[in-house]
Amino acid sequence: MAMAPTVKVVLGSIAFAIFWVLAVFPAVPFLPIGRTAGSLLGAMLMVLFQVLTPDQAYAAIDLPILGLLFGTMVVSVYLEKADMFKYLGKLLSWKSKGAKDLLCRICLISAVSSALFTNDTSCVVLTVFVLKIARQQNLPPHPFLLALASSANIGSSATPIGNPQNLVIAIQSKITFGRFLFAILPAMLVGVCVNALILLCMFWKLLSVQKDEKDASVEVVGENDVVSHRFSLATMSHLTSASSQELHSTVESTNTGATNHVESTLRDCGNASESTSIQSSTNVTGHTDHLSASEIQKVSSTGFESTRNSDASKELGKSSGPIPSKRSSRLNGVEYNYFTGFEEDTLGFSKKWKRVLWKGCVYLVSLGMLISLLVGLNMSWTAITVALALVVLDFKDARPSLEKVSYSLLIFFCGMFITVDGFNKTGIPNALWEFMEPHAKIDHISGTAVLAVVILVLSNLASNVPTVLLLGARVAASAVAISPASEKKSWLILAWVSTVAGNLSLLGSAANLIVCEQARRAQPYGYNLSFWSHLKFGVPSTLIVTAIGLALIRG
Repeated sequence: MAMAPTVKVVLGSIAFAIFWVLAVFPAVPFLPIGRTAGSLLGAMLMVLFQVLTPDQAYAAIDLPILGLLFGTMVVSVYLEKADMFKYLGKLLSWKSKGAKDLLCRICLISAVSSALFTNDTSCVVLTVFVLKIARQQNLPPHPFLLALASSANIGSSATPIGNPQNLVIAIQSKITFGRFLFAILPAMLVGVCVNALILLCMFWKLLSVQKDEKDASVEVVGENDVVSHRFSLATMSHLTSASSQELHSTVESTNTGATNHVESTLRDCGNASESTSIQSSTNVTGHTDHLSASEIQKVSSTGFESTRNSDASKELGKSSGPIPSKRSSRLNGVEYNYFTGFEEDTLGFSKKWKRVLWKGCVYLVSLGMLISLLVGLNMSWTAITVALALVVLDFKDARPSLEKVSYSLLIFFCGMFITVDGFNKTGIPNALWEFMEPHAKIDHISGTAVLAVVILVLSNLASNVPTVLLLGARVAASAVAISPASEKKSWLILAWVSTVAGNLSLLGSAANLIVCEQARRAQPYGYNLSFWSHLKFGVPSTLIVTAIGLALIRG
């Protein structure tokens, strides 16, 4: 492609530069409008500067990619509702054998979940779990947060639905889901293991320090908090719990002067059974020193009566007669419920199993999506179909679930497609590639290394998705000249390197930033992951894992 007229080159470069600054640094002081608005601004400037016509701008939006992205986000929302990520959180702490075991477990779970549910989703959900477990075991959060973010990036490279750049590559290259998976899976598995070894080597002494005995006795986070997720169902309080709270407040308000009367009554009781009944009734309330004798007698008689009614209800349950739903008594003008009927228990039992059945259906439908993708069905329409099937299966108003979809990300992609297409039409990317192409042939080790360095640098400067949009077609066209099989391999190399490149620095991928922000905001166990502390690990890990993966990828 020849260079466009100078005016278009200059104006198109300005529009792209504005988009790039706002995409990489969304909170710049002179224009803090964010990434989404920045992408729309860049797209609008491309049309206003007449680098693109309005029709060309609309045509630049890749609808299959947007459909696939939307479908996978909806599926992730319903998997969250079905407690999938709560179970992943449980796996982190289940029979943990120490800090090193926990780090390896985080690497594996983060990688697998990112391949299936996208790396951003996994990082959003698992960061809080990692922090809680680290604080509970008095472990430094730093190595575990690095393990989570870096393994999420590496793991997401294995599937087309693992991250946005893979979505772009899968749609543009027309590589099937199965071929994509089996071509990169060996590199991903080895990469995750090598990444875990690097973490263990760098933080071996830190992870080997035993917990201080004084601190070990203090439980920073409760066990239930560690294995529960913010999307878990709210549990309904039993009716008698509310009654006991009312009883407690009523008893507190009685005259404290009745204490002596209660004690004298207990001493004067000659009948052992009556004394036992009084004591049992006072144990229920927990405040015998605030009740009068007559009130105790009423509570005691009520307790016996409720016991008889409970036994009667069991007998009635065996017959076909009506079953009482509630038994109540009054104390100081307040009605208390002591018996919850069989009908309410049956209703709770029914709801529980309906919930279990619904969760099982969600998992089966999601598994069906993966199978459909593996057999080669259209990825975009498969994801949308499964998303709508889950909406219908939920049998509720879908608005709360659909509101969790990141529509700002979809809009960002629309603006980015237009902006990158306009920048391509200036001819600058083509001129730069013509300079690099002779040195980046993938039929030689040196050429593959040069191409990997170019992708790695651009992915950290311009972000990985714009890098894929700018280089994808050009790298594939160059590989076709070598052999038809090389074309597929070039796309896979682009997917691998652009994804692993996100581990180089804290700004290299959205997953890193998500972990950093989630860790910083998590209270009261927040942690600040700094740029330089990430860079010390990111540079060696990225270079080693990228090189190993390139040796394992086959077309």
